[in-house]
Amino acid sequence: MTLPPPSRPRPPAGTVETGVGVLDRTIAIVDAVESGSRTFSDIAEATGLTRSTTHRLLKALEAHGLVSFQGGLGYRLGPRLLRLAATAMRELPLRDLARPALERLARMTGETAQLFVRSGDERLCIDVVESESELRTIVPVGASLPLTAGSAGKVIMAWAPDQERLLGLLTPFTDRTPGLDRLRQQLATARRRGWAESSGEREPGVASVSAPVVGPAGTVLAAVSVSGPAQRLGPRPGRQYAPAVLAAARDIQEAIGASVG
Repeated sequence: MTLPPPSRPRPPAGTVETGVGVLDRTIAIVDAVESGSRTFSDIAEATGLTRSTTHRLLKALEAHGLVSFQGGLGYRLGPRLLRLAATAMRELPLRDLARPALERLARMTGETAQLFVRSGDERLCIDVVESESELRTIVPVGASLPLTAGSAGKVIMAWAPDQERLLGLLTPFTDRTPGLDRLRQQLATARRRGWAESSGEREPGVASVSAPVVGPAGTVLAAVSVSGPAQRLGPRPGRQYAPAVLAAARDIQEAIGASVG
């Protein structure tokens, strides 16, 4: 009596089958986490994979930084995906798509507009439109700045899946650099209201306001900022400049959506 060959597990609904089974199952897990599945059981149920296969692939994804496990929060997309997303958006290219919005932001506010992306444990300035004012802030394209001080860094950190690890990198740059507890509060506030502000945190006399640029998959791809002398922007620059910065972020997001649509 000839036994039938073992049946292959059915792929989850909506899964693309390429014929490379392990890759298809791995992407199914990433899709499930992106869609909001957090616990091990939720992911196994969403993908239709066996618990042993789900466990094995989750551990491999975690080792490669593509998912991360955070205690009671469960599984989330990992930090390596942020770096891949930033690289992919730069090749769209993000800088070209964002340039008109940066120019409008600088013109509307009279201050310097900048675009930052995450680069490892720092933020990288990929474009600048400088203020025409004689007294202005200058951050050159290509400059790497900390994530733990300044509004753009706080915007990137606020949505970072490895936020707890990044908090461990906190270093005081001035007497106004927030301490750990204060920075945690600021990150939570940034997530709630959709923007962050700073004044003298990274460099004395410099203030800024930043908002996240969110990609089609809901990932924060960049931070758009306006910065200038603190004596001009004031100690709470968000009150005046947050609406313009948020509008610039929306304009960039619309340009990205049009380019990939």
